[in-house]
Amino acid sequence: MRLRSCWLGVSVLALLSTGQAVAQSVPADPGASTEQTESPAPQQGDIIVTARRRNENLQTTPLSGSVLSGTDLANKGVSSVDALQFATPSVVVNNFGQGIDFNVRGIGKGEHNTQTATGVITYRDGAPTFPGYFAQEPYYDVANIQVLRGPQGTIVGQNATGGAVFVNSNDPIIGGGYRGYINANVGNYSDVGVQGAVNIPVSDTLAARFAVYGQRRDGFYDITGPGGSKYTDNNGDVRQIAGRFSLLWKPTSRLSILSKTDVDYFDMGAYPASPFTNQFRYLPVGSTTPNPNYRDLFDITANSPQEARDKFYRSILRVNYEFDNGIQLRSVSAYASGNTKYRSDLDGTATANRTFFDSVDERQYSQELTLISPDTSRVSYLVGAFGVWNKYDFKSPYQFVIGAPLGNPLTEYRLQGINPNRSLAAFGQLGFAITPKLKVEVGGRYTTSRSRNDIDVLQYGTPIVAEQKTSSNDFSYKASLGWEVSRDHYLYGFVATGFKPGGLNAPVGLGNPAPFGAEQVTSYEAGWKANFLDRRIRTSISAFYNDYEAFQVTIGNPTIPVFGLQVNVPGKTKIYGIEAEADVKFGNLTFDVGMNVLRSELGQFFATDPRILAVAACNVNTGPASVSCRNLKGVDQS
Repeated sequence: MRLRSCWLGVSVLALLSTGQAVAQSVPADPGASTEQTESPAPQQGDIIVTARRRNENLQTTPLSGSVLSGTDLANKGVSSVDALQFATPSVVVNNFGQGIDFNVRGIGKGEHNTQTATGVITYRDGAPTFPGYFAQEPYYDVANIQVLRGPQGTIVGQNATGGAVFVNSNDPIIGGGYRGYINANVGNYSDVGVQGAVNIPVSDTLAARFAVYGQRRDGFYDITGPGGSKYTDNNGDVRQIAGRFSLLWKPTSRLSILSKTDVDYFDMGAYPASPFTNQFRYLPVGSTTPNPNYRDLFDITANSPQEARDKFYRSILRVNYEFDNGIQLRSVSAYASGNTKYRSDLDGTATANRTFFDSVDERQYSQELTLISPDTSRVSYLVGAFGVWNKYDFKSPYQFVIGAPLGNPLTEYRLQGINPNRSLAAFGQLGFAITPKLKVEVGGRYTTSRSRNDIDVLQYGTPIVAEQKTSSNDFSYKASLGWEVSRDHYLYGFVATGFKPGGLNAPVGLGNPAPFGAEQVTSYEAGWKANFLDRRIRTSISAFYNDYEAFQVTIGNPTIPVFGLQVNVPGKTKIYGIEAEADVKFGNLTFDVGMNVLRSELGQFFATDPRILAVAACNVNTGPASVSCRNLKGVDQS
């Protein structure tokens, strides 16, 4: 395989103050987040996590997680979602092209569609993001990224059975003067990128910040058209531009109002694909018979146009008021709207003619209200309410198309309609310091969710109307005990529950497929966090055991196996393992290491093998086993 890419980075930072410019390392303008500035500054060397609505020292908080500052992201080359998996343990990022899904401790979103709930939710500046689409958003002008591992059902709620990711961008700095940075990079394939930000003082109580990001790169695929002709469509040329405008107003010492608006346009050009058998030098595998289609991963063929474009905007309004007694009232409101468009050569060849196209609008509104007690007494608490409303609009006329081939109603699957979803929750957490070094916390969250399909389908010439709805209700809880044994050693343990709501399957076959039920997990975890050599070495070790009921998996639809079907695995599913992290700092030398060992055990269930023509019925619970209906007990699952 040939070396496909290299890059050269050039960074320039300008600090504007009283007409002087000072060069610094990038990123050099840590505006931090309002959550951090609303509490006293941490001690030198402390890592602060704000995901639980408070400023907490990660080393003395009963959870497993990682915090990457903007400087950490720059030093580790983490500028995109995909790269995050190489900077923190137990994280795997699946890039489906049109969507990117997090998996933490083996839990996430195994099939990318609107019906499949995610197990790891991502928050941007305090608000939940779209659950599936529009995940290409790069990490630029970021204050920190916080990755929490394990169920986060109390504070985050549904869709966090695996964990949660919090991305916090830099805020404006009141009284910070004019300051900012610019960072540029160039590389082969005509790669040019730039990002930067500037802080703008407006008054003694108001400041603004403007950040931009852009990249253009030519595609690095060698695509051949029919009969060896030149492929004239898009081969993956990237054109991205994004901007963020923030305003921070503090009219009094007790009130802060922060608004952030992001506008993004991402043209990824295409998501080319090729048959997986092309990567084997010999076929069948294990034989000595040369594979006539063996080729380099980036040398492919296609005969269909390709397209990959996302555009969206998001606005967040965060209001924080502190009463005389130190209690804080916090409101986070967010609205986002976007359109995703995807066109693909499904078979990845220049001879067959299987294609896909969709154009989908998505809108989401969320609101959270939280009352937070001060941390100055033995008893602490928070109570809150949360709601999120999401709507997918599969645009008409029938702009969701699978063609096998395209152009004949008898060989096309077309879909249009809407899929609205709603989730409402109330939550609370109570902490009690038994002693100054020993603290117990209990929390709970009640969630009610619903989903509805109003879909019209033309399935190979047959009209299908899918009007379905489903709902899920759940109470999740967490109880933890943390013991600060000494200044440098902390032990914790907890039991927590979480859930992913049920949902509706895509209408395929005759009649509407059955909905799938909610997934529930009970998690047990114990951990030890420590500092050594005057805090030059920081370590964290944890062990966990997750017990799942009605675990959600995607199998081939028994009627048309090329389509996915979401089902619940009967019986118990178990995922357990250990994790370890270490950060080492000696003078200017810094390095870190992380590892995890994971094992999973799924209950018995049956599924149609999509590679084989279905010869018999296949029930997920009872089978029966046949050539096309496989008993998956004991079989490794991807």
